[in-house]
Amino acid sequence: MDLLNTLVDKGLRRELPTREEALAVLATSDDELLDVVAAAGKVRRQWFGRRVKLNYLVNLKSGLCPEDCSYCSQRLGSKAEILKYTWLKPEEASQAAAAGVAGGAKRVCLVASGRGPTDRDVDRVGKTIAAIKEQNEGVEVCACLGLLSDGQAERLKDAGADAYNHNLNTSEATYGQITKTHTYADRVDTVQKAHAAGLSACSGLIAGMGESDEDLVDVVYALRELDSDSVPVNFLIPFEGTPLAKEWNLTPQRALRILAMVRFVCPDVEVRIAGGREVHLRTLQPLALHVANSIFLGDYLTSEGQAGQADLEMIADAGFEVEGAGTTTLPAHRSDIAAAATAGGCGSKGSGAPGSGASVCGSSATADEAGCGSACGGCSGHAGHEAPVAASVAAPADGPVPAQAEAGEVRPGLVAVRRRGAGTDLAPNA
Repeated sequence: MDLLNTLVDKGLRRELPTREEALAVLATSDDELLDVVAAAGKVRRQWFGRRVKLNYLVNLKSGLCPEDCSYCSQRLGSKAEILKYTWLKPEEASQAAAAGVAGGAKRVCLVASGRGPTDRDVDRVGKTIAAIKEQNEGVEVCACLGLLSDGQAERLKDAGADAYNHNLNTSEATYGQITKTHTYADRVDTVQKAHAAGLSACSGLIAGMGESDEDLVDVVYALRELDSDSVPVNFLIPFEGTPLAKEWNLTPQRALRILAMVRFVCPDVEVRIAGGREVHLRTLQPLALHVANSIFLGDYLTSEGQAGQADLEMIADAGFEVEGAGTTTLPAHRSDIAAAATAGGCGSKGSGAPGSGASVCGSSATADEAGCGSACGGCSGHAGHEAPVAASVAAPADGPVPAQAEAGEVRPGLVAVRRRGAGTDLAPNA
């Protein structure tokens, strides 16, 4: 297939594909799916070998967010029955983080719901970062606290944070349909603040919100232009009680094509499969490892993820290996520049083939998906609820499952969305 050969050649040279080529990946048929995955896999192995980076989310503050992000179970007016609690103490967060690190997580992502942190919040998170790093030598810490004010990124950097996550989520053209309490430009500004402060910038997207192929390509090209060091790809978890509860638009095949498109546009970036992989990729998750080089281990912010032990077994069975603490995630040409904390567009961190004029995508950090400033998943770090690394496996939906379905059919009944804490004695507002 000429398209895939061209995309592999460009990916190996770190050259930007054309928009038409990116759109063509999303338009490939299910019959071509394995060819698409194999082509993206060649690019992935060029820059990351067979390593898989594990990340672990610690939900520092859950629910009661004043922002109106339509996809989020923590949003203003959400009727989703989720765990709600105020800030964890540093020792509680450190204990939760230790569970993930024990399971092989190389990075801990500290997430808090809300529009953005106060200066007092930044101080609080700084103490939490210190507690985690004191207990877990060599662990990376990423903060995800919402929109940043001037000087806050620098303070987080000084406190020991390695990265900052803030997702663009969708295209600029459709952003106003998803959120009205802040703008797409606000999110771009926060990613730029993180870059300028020397933090590894992590920014990604949410697929499955009813967006078009053009919207998906737009947001991924914007992420490349921003030079995000890692790109988390979230798949919408349609939580009951949110405006997007009925948006079941993804098939496993569609999710794989989206991941492949991201890999071709950002060939040497840490592409992370984030929230919703269990719900939408389902039994095709091992195939996704041939495209992405990073996943979250355990639960998400307000929903349960696949059991951590099942993740480790899946990685091993698929012929991949967990990336150790002594390994640098980014390729050498990226990690050296990331260490220098150079700000600027995607082209500022290198270029494609000599004379090509192509720019390079970034790579290294963490991910998310929920409230304005929340990540895609939370761990179990709620006071009185020490989350094990092995989170619950999503339960099958009630009722019979059809023995056979039409090819490419969206099948929301296959996996139930379970809130974090379900099946325990924890109340939703514990």
